[in-house]
Amino acid sequence: MATIQWRPEVNALTTPQSYTVRYMPRDVLGYDELAAEIARDNPLWDEEMIKSILLARDRTVMKQLINGNKVTLEDAFSYSLSFHARLNEPDDPLPPVEDMLRVKVSASRAFVREVRKEARLERLPMNEKLPLITSAEDTKFKLANVLNPGGVLHLTGGKLFFDEEDPKYGCIIQGTRSGETKQSTYGSVSNTEILLVPDIPVQDDPWNNEYQVSITTQYTEHGTSRTGTYRRRLRTPLTVSGLGNPEPPETGILTGNAAAPYVRAAGATMTADETLRIQAVLDLREDRLLLNLLDMKEEGAAGTEVIVTADSDYSLPGFSNSAVSALEITVDNYAALKDMIRNDYSGRLVDVLEVKV
Repeated sequence: MATIQWRPEVNALTTPQSYTVRYMPRDVLGYDELAAEIARDNPLWDEEMIKSILLARDRTVMKQLINGNKVTLEDAFSYSLSFHARLNEPDDPLPPVEDMLRVKVSASRAFVREVRKEARLERLPMNEKLPLITSAEDTKFKLANVLNPGGVLHLTGGKLFFDEEDPKYGCIIQGTRSGETKQSTYGSVSNTEILLVPDIPVQDDPWNNEYQVSITTQYTEHGTSRTGTYRRRLRTPLTVSGLGNPEPPETGILTGNAAAPYVRAAGATMTADETLRIQAVLDLREDRLLLNLLDMKEEGAAGTEVIVTADSDYSLPGFSNSAVSALEITVDNYAALKDMIRNDYSGRLVDVLEVKV
């Protein structure tokens, strides 16, 4: 039995970004094809006669609807009419028939139940006629969507290959506020993955650590250039220095392309330098943000979550065996931070912080 094919497609109407499940028909059958299928299962039946019966059936159903009847084929389909109209008063004239009369065709529960019982689904890859980057990972930290100047960026996907010697094609890293650099140091380039040592452009302010990566290539000798941009933002580690001083300098964190930081690291209780992560998660049900500190491993140690609902000062507890027992932060623009996390980060934003005494 053949499978029912589907593929994920971007739903542009949702925030955070989500994907729809689109049915991909293998073929479209008309009267001729359907008659041929029936004749194949019933060799004694004439194919042309079958087609004539199918056509006659549809004409008969149409006639019954025009006569005001509903047609119900047991365990199969139901044909009926409905009206789409609004009257201000019960004796108002009706709108034109072509504007309000609807024809409805629905499958019976038994029919749907049987299709679902026998269905076997097959997932197809996203169909984009351009380079498709599906993941980005820093090979040093082993973390997704981190752009580490001291590491190697590993991109995976499809249709990624380009000619490194052709100046028209390649990989671009672009700051969301300013700066753009064409990459030049590659470990490998293939259709399914790229390894590169990132050359990261400097942006206007140090808290602007948000970047996008794109691939431009050409699939045929005389074809047009195709550019695919990774759907997620990459973020570089931020250095937060002098936190052991009585009056430490304040460093912007958890910000996008804004000219002023949404959040500032304002101090810490710590015994040694440490690289860690700060996470901000959008709690849609309670309409709030949850912030906490994390170690450098996914599903690793985590500090207690702190509820953030407004511009204010907050203290984030450290996690088990961390040299940082508390990080003091100031949220300066809660509304913008929440909007950015919802719109650009699918509800979760993480910054890597190199915290120094």
